[in-house]
Amino acid sequence: MKKRILCLLLACVMVLGCMTGCKKDSKKDDKKVLRVGMECAYAPFNWTQDSATVANGDTAVKIYGTDMYAYGYDVMMAKKLADSLGMELEIHKVEWSSIGMAMDAGEYDCIIAGMGRTAEREKSYSFTTPYYYRDNCVVVNSKSDYTKVKSLSDFSGKNVVVTTQLGTGWIAILDQIPNGKTGTNYETTAECFMAISNGTADVCVIDVPTAKSAAMTNKDLTIITFEEGKGFTGDKEMTNVCIATRLKDTELRDKLQKAMDDLGWDKTQMDAMMEEAMKLQPSVQ
Repeated sequence: MKKRILCLLLACVMVLGCMTGCKKDSKKDDKKVLRVGMECAYAPFNWTQDSATVANGDTAVKIYGTDMYAYGYDVMMAKKLADSLGMELEIHKVEWSSIGMAMDAGEYDCIIAGMGRTAEREKSYSFTTPYYYRDNCVVVNSKSDYTKVKSLSDFSGKNVVVTTQLGTGWIAILDQIPNGKTGTNYETTAECFMAISNGTADVCVIDVPTAKSAAMTNKDLTIITFEEGKGFTGDKEMTNVCIATRLKDTELRDKLQKAMDDLGWDKTQMDAMMEEAMKLQPSVQ
């Protein structure tokens, strides 16, 4: 009889133990996840690397469904926001041309990917205030005569072939280059810079951090910025780099905005973190 009671008590203890264990696991599984979409191919904003190790002692984030890792300015920002919100961070790698469609399809919940907030995009997505401000520029081949250009008007009569990245706000300003001919626009910025290197295109319209990132390892590239009044007009939208959520998901947008506000995120912090990201790219280690 005593033996039976002992066995019964033991069984109860085991059942309670299992229930407690399941409860703990359930709590862990219930922790909210910040699912972020980005190219993981747009240094210094985001890139792919083969290990979690980062030279500054930080840890890169594993890319969902792969054995690779993501890091860069966008990942650094996403980590700060996820920590502030008490959420797990999940990075999803996606091609730029489908980054909005994949979010709308529910593959992830926000885009932190160097995306400029434009009037056109505001029809489809909700945006936070900028988490980075960037300048625009043009990139030309270092061996060409175009390195002497000081204003857009200097391209007059040159019939230059112009390129930029597909699905970006820069496409709308390409026709401001006098006598410019739009060539092929590419899926990635790396392909745009390759076109400049091999002479397929003469001018690439892009942002300064991305151009500087490429020029660190590609001596074929020369970056040209213009003084006020000598460059593009109507390009200011592309200087505002913001976080995007689905149009009706204002709840998540507001949470991310509050987390940014709580960090006191300002231009001084933006510039310092971008400088750090530039140094940490695998290509410059």
